[in-house]
Parts: sequence; structure tokens; C-alpha cells
Amino acid sequence: MYSHFFCSEHLMNYQLSRRYFLRSSAALAVSQLLSGCGGGQATAQILLLENSIPLQSIRDFHKSLPQNQKIEFKPQTQISQIFDSLYTLRHYKKPEQKIKNALNKILNKVEVYPSLTTLGDAWLSTAIQQNLIQPLSSKSLPNWQKLPKNWQKLVQRNAQGDLADDGAIYGAPYRWGSTVIAYRRDKLESLNITIKDWQDLWLPELRDRISLLDSPREVIGLTLKKLGQSYNLDNLDTISNLKTELLALHKQTKLYSSDHYLEPLILGDTWAAVAWSTDILPLLKRYPEIKFVIPQSGTSLWADLWVKPQLPQALLTSDRAEQFKIVSEWIDFCWQPKTAKQISLFTDGISPILATLPRQEIPQDLQDNVFVNSAILNSDKSEFLLPLKPETEQQYRDLWLKVRQSL
Repeated sequence: MYSHFFCSEHLMNYQLSRRYFLRSSAALAVSQLLSGCGGGQATAQILLLENSIPLQSIRDFHKSLPQNQKIEFKPQTQISQIFDSLYTLRHYKKPEQKIKNALNKILNKVEVYPSLTTLGDAWLSTAIQQNLIQPLSSKSLPNWQKLPKNWQKLVQRNAQGDLADDGAIYGAPYRWGSTVIAYRRDKLESLNITIKDWQDLWLPELRDRISLLDSPREVIGLTLKKLGQSYNLDNLDTISNLKTELLALHKQTKLYSSDHYLEPLILGDTWAAVAWSTDILPLLKRYPEIKFVIPQSGTSLWADLWVKPQLPQALLTSDRAEQFKIVSEWIDFCWQPKTAKQISLFTDGISPILATLPRQEIPQDLQDNVFVNSAILNSDKSEFLLPLKPETEQQYRDLWLKVRQSL
């Protein structure tokens, strides 16, 4: 995700500590979210992941708005920044009115707070549990019915953040990607090694030459896939050799990182890396010696979603309803075929709407895209990282700690 990011970066679906979200150095201050508007315009603001929407799509949407409506896009480099801003906004305390009035008079503007933000699907459960976001209305999203059913199910949740067929709609998916294995073709060809699946990471020739994402869900998950299990297995104790396999993989690993694994791969310090697709795809033309593979036994999927912040009463302005109308139109705009094609062509993710289009309507460049055509990604072999039960989360934490602390 991301890039993913961030960890668009996949964050494991744990209860995240309050301390994490209160890191003053990382959290976006509310003041950074302010922007000016005037002239009687209703202004909506969207915080989005950088490079996740093509500029052409933004321009096209701007042109579609009437003159009395305005939308501002505020790109952020990582999903974690956006999550921090959601937390900050939710716990915002209103300043004294006289100070606020003085600032508005000096700056000749009113405050605008985001009506919509990007969020990764792995963050969705925690955002719901902490009451940082609110449901979307399908009535204001005509194209919701065009979204494939599996995508609808992903974002329909109950108040605890768990999947629920009758749950509210807590997110609007607009692009997706996967975890892949990137590798140095030149290094491996000389050893007559061809990477095809997760099990190849255990090859003795790759000892101290691989990097893994710093994510329990990803690393334990890929090991489960190697053993023929699901990423979302609800009881790790049922797999007797799981710890043994993880310890063996740990001995293969040169570094764990979700953010800084590309440079070692480029320099040749590592020969294989478990990676986010959005990190790897931009490298391929510049570094032809780097290739990637979608593991044959299946992999994890991620999605970028639009979510609606849960703002305190102090931040609600008189034109809030109009702002929500604008951002609802934006979500629906992202699900239109033209925009879906632009997202899929000009970002490093794929729009879920693409799967609903007749093949003859899909540009040739996308017809040749491995993520569009992959039977592995478009089958039950590949999975989203779904919320886990608290007792399963504890199993992940305990096992991860034991593996990482081993020599």
C-alpha cells in the first residue's frame, strides 16, 4: 500500500495502543488540516494517500462541480499519518471562541476539516472500534450496487469492526493490490533458482539474503499459506509445526522492514524481499534486474478505502451536509468506469470496478496487467487480512515475540 505504504503498509489487525496514536511527532496537528474558503462556497476537504488518485481524475471531478461547490485534496505520504489525523480530530477540543474569532479575522478564512479520508482495510476495524469513522449511506452512492459483492462484504461491519452481512457500510474501496515476492533475477539465475512460491524463501541458498515485512500478520500468514492454511486461521495452536517453520524462516532473514526494504534489494544486499506491490511496480522499469512473482499458493490482498471521519460537535460547520454531498459524489465518481480505468492505468493499484467491465472495454495495457489477469489473485487462494478474535490476536503477539527474540 501501499506506497503502501505504508505499511498501505499492511497493519496487523491488532488493538493498537493509544500511545501509538498520541505520538506528537507523527500525528498531524489539527491546524495542518485547516484551509481557507470564501465567497459563499461549500468546501469539502479530502485527505488521501499520495499518488493513489491520478491528477486527471481530480481535474475531471473539479470540472463537474457547480461554481458554489469546492473540493480540496490534501495528499499524505502514509496511511499512518491519516489515521493519526483521524484520532486527533476525534479528540479535538474547541479553543476559546474569542481566540478563534481573532484568528478568523486576521486570516480572513473559516476552518475546513476533512469530510473524507483514505484508510487501508487493515486499519478499518480499529477505526470503527475507536469511533473514529462513521458509516456511509448507500442511498447517496448510486454506484455501490456496481461494486462486486466480495468488496461490499469487506466493508460491511458491525459496531465492533467485525464482518457482518447486515452491517453498516464503513468504507468505499477504490483500489487494491497485494503482497508479492520481489527478487534479484541476476543473483538467482546464477544459482539456477526460480522463485515461484512462499516455500522458496526457505531455500538454503537464500540464507541471510531475504527481507520480510515487519508485520506479524504478513509473516505468520505467508508461513500458514506455505503449510496449506489460511491467513485468517482462528487458532494457531492447531498447526503443530508453525513455530518450527517460522524459526527456520527467521534464520533466513537479513532484515525485517515494511518501509526500508527496497534499497537493500537494489544494492544486492538482499536477493529476495516480501514486498507491497505498490512499492515494487514503480521499480521495474528503472531496475530491470528486479522481478516479482505472485506466490502460487496465494497471497494477502489490501485495499484503499474512502472513509468518513467522526468529527466532534465543535468541528461541525453549517455547510457540513453540503460537504458530505460533495464527497459522496466523489466516491461515486471513483466508481465510474472512466475513473476506474484511470486509477488502474496511472496508479500502482487496480480499481475493483475493473472486474465488472466487459473485456473489450478494458484498455489493452490493463488487459496485459498481471494483477488484472492473475488467476491466483482472483481466486480463494488470495485473501484480505480480516479482523481476528482477541484470543487469536494474543496468539499472534506471543508467537511473533518468541520468533523475533530467538537467536
